[in-house]
Order: sequence, then C-alpha cells, then structure tokens
Amino acid sequence: MRIALGADHAGVDLKDALKAHLEARGVVVIDAGTHGAASVDYPDFAQQVAYAVRDHAADRGVLVCGSGIGMAIAANKVAGIRAAAIGDVTSARLAREHNDLNVLALGARLTPADVAREILDTFLDTPFAGGRHEQRVSKIHAEEGR
Repeated sequence: MRIALGADHAGVDLKDALKAHLEARGVVVIDAGTHGAASVDYPDFAQQVAYAVRDHAADRGVLVCGSGIGMAIAANKVAGIRAAAIGDVTSARLAREHNDLNVLALGARLTPADVAREILDTFLDTPFAGGRHEQRVSKIHAEEGR
C-alpha cells in the first residue's frame, strides 16, 4: 500500500509520528510535507496529497492540520477525492465502509497521537462495503462533472 501524507505547520509533528507508524507497518509513504514549524498554507499540501490519490500515485491519502477541517475541504475540491475530518475510530470505519473514504484528515489540536494511530489503522484496514453504497458514491461523483 502507498499512502500520500501531508500536513501544515499545525500538523507536522503528528504527521511525522504517523509516518513512522506507517513505515513500521510496511506501508510506502509519499511525504508531501511540510517539514517544519514555519507557517504554510494548508491547501498546498492538501492538493498535493489529493492529486497523488487522484492520479493513482498513492492508494490513499492522509492529511493533518489543526482541526482536519480545512484540509478535508481543500482535498474535496479535487475530482475523485472523498475526504473527511475524522476524530474517532467508529467514524473512520463507517467512512471507509459506506463512503469509500480515500483521504483521511486529522486534527492535531483535537486528536491525541494514540487515537490518531487507531483511526489511521482503521482507515487502512477497513474495506469499502460496496453494494448499495456504490450507487451513492457514484451519485456524489456525478456532481463533479456539472
């Protein structure tokens, strides 16, 4: 599995911790940055990760900012991306099963690192349920062409 990983200045420490966790799992990580505490614009990193997922350079993406909300909003502007700010394991499981979430956004200021790792593992390990959910996801993507 290949995961594109990106963060802004508020999320860089959690991003680095998640990167180590992913690599320990044997996951190939594409680190889009940022790499320091200097203030940066989160849409730049959200777009890099979203493009990597859209273009199949990565299987899924993970974004980290202060709340996860801005990153999710920015990533969702890219066609084919289904991103959400997730703060608990149940939401991560349901977002994968029902919505085929392909970009996970986490809030470094809201989510402790141990919980973020559990959310990330759930995001990676939960398959899309398909079935009746496929039609619903298709309806979401039909709006991208309008």
